[in-house]
Amino acid sequence: MSQRTDLRTRADSEKITINLGYVDLGRIDLLVRDGFYGNRTDFIRTAIRSQLERHAEATDKSIRRQQLDLGLRHITSAELERARERGEMLDIRVLGLATIDADVTPELALETIASLTVLGALQAGAAVKTALADRIR
Repeated sequence: MSQRTDLRTRADSEKITINLGYVDLGRIDLLVRDGFYGNRTDFIRTAIRSQLERHAEATDKSIRRQQLDLGLRHITSAELERARERGEMLDIRVLGLATIDADVTPELALETIASLTVLGALQAGAAVKTALADRIR
């Protein structure tokens, strides 16, 4: 059985870069200076969470429809070995963070992972990512 953890309880995050106009940036700085937010990042994070909450019903329906694992999906060599023993190919779908153990070989990944869809981030060794390149959606 794979490990799943709600990402909201984890301190891990990924940095993104956004381009804002100078007036928008100035307005954010004004709100920070006036004490509404601690810094620009607090404002942007709050704005993003507000929009995600606004669309929560639609995203929840989509998550269920697409049968996505939500949060952290940890793929171990033991899980893949069991799939290989059963002759199964896995279709792995994740919204959040998917990690593939460092001891998973490219050969094992190819023998057991039919497709890998990650909406968020994927952490895996370079050789495994290269081997699965045509199966990653």
